[in-house]
Amino acid sequence: MSTITIGKLASQAGVKIDTIRYYEKQQLLEPLARSDAGYRLYNEQSINQLFFIRKAQGLGFTLQEIKNLLSLSTDPKADCGDIREQANQKIRDIENRIEDLTQIKQSLGSLADYCPGKGKPLDECGILAYFYRAENE
Repeated sequence: MSTITIGKLASQAGVKIDTIRYYEKQQLLEPLARSDAGYRLYNEQSINQLFFIRKAQGLGFTLQEIKNLLSLSTDPKADCGDIREQANQKIRDIENRIEDLTQIKQSLGSLADYCPGKGKPLDECGILAYFYRAENE
């Protein structure tokens, strides 16, 4: 099995060296070994793990969730249903965030309607008045 250094791993995976070090600190990735000179050494599986991490991040998974997925992917007791449940939980989380963002958008839209717009002095701006007003008013 051939090994590569962190620089080559970063290049092949399309990430920065600092990103790999960060993933190591988060215990998402670890070097296979160290060279006699102390350089981190990785293998083909490390590249695959980096692709896994980046793709999961692209779908909105947090690093902790990715850590859980990586654990499941190597757990002999786990099955596809376990992975599917993680995906379904992420879908529920995203749906909740969409609901929250929709509410925020509606509130901000209503707030924007209170601002008279261009050419009016700032002391007539309903948005600024709202932001400066105490919660109990």
